[in-house]
Amino acid sequence: MSENILQTSDAAFERDVLQANLPILVDFWADWCGPCKQIAPFLEDLAVEYKGRMIVAKLNIDHNPNTPGRYGVRGIPTLMIFKGGQIQATKIGAMPKSKLYSWVDESL
Repeated sequence: MSENILQTSDAAFERDVLQANLPILVDFWADWCGPCKQIAPFLEDLAVEYKGRMIVAKLNIDHNPNTPGRYGVRGIPTLMIFKGGQIQATKIGAMPKSKLYSWVDESL
């Protein structure tokens, strides 16, 4: 995994995401998910290009089952942007890099 992307967990979600001082995009994913692997390089690029404006985090749903359940995650990848501890936007499924960037820009 990349040092540009924050790896969060059920235990750290409150501190890492809900109390974050910047908007934070959380990728709910799993190792076995093909579409999750497809968008991973786009999220890496996003983390680098938006550094200082937004945080990109990943939460592995297999290792952390509580948080996805709390936020109604039913399919992966699910991307959620949080601001001030509140969900600002949600996208489910893989998307082209250009659509990901457009969605992020609209949500920030």
